[in-house]
Amino acid sequence: MTDFSDRERGEEAKYVMDADTAFRVTARRDRLLGHWAAEKMGLSAEETESYAKEVIQSNFEEAGDEDVIRKVLGDLTSAGVDVDEAGVRAALEEKSIEARRQLMGGV
Repeated sequence: MTDFSDRERGEEAKYVMDADTAFRVTARRDRLLGHWAAEKMGLSAEETESYAKEVIQSNFEEAGDEDVIRKVLGDLTSAGVDVDEAGVRAALEEKSIEARRQLMGGV
């Protein structure tokens, strides 16, 4: 019985760690995407940090990435930046890979 309980606790701990890692990767990805968009909009360093936080916050509106894509695309379009949804989605994927590398590499 102890072996089963130990295994169960181990699986629960792994699940918690995996969920935490996924959350951290997503938050880092959204921050990187915010910096990417801010650069395209020509924001100052202070505005860039503030904007990156807004992008992270936007991800809590609904499940999935659509809320982030909608925010960034809308902001870029409003700023007169020539970008389409596919461009934002490509940047999101690129930033996801970069975020995972940074977190797994300890950067």
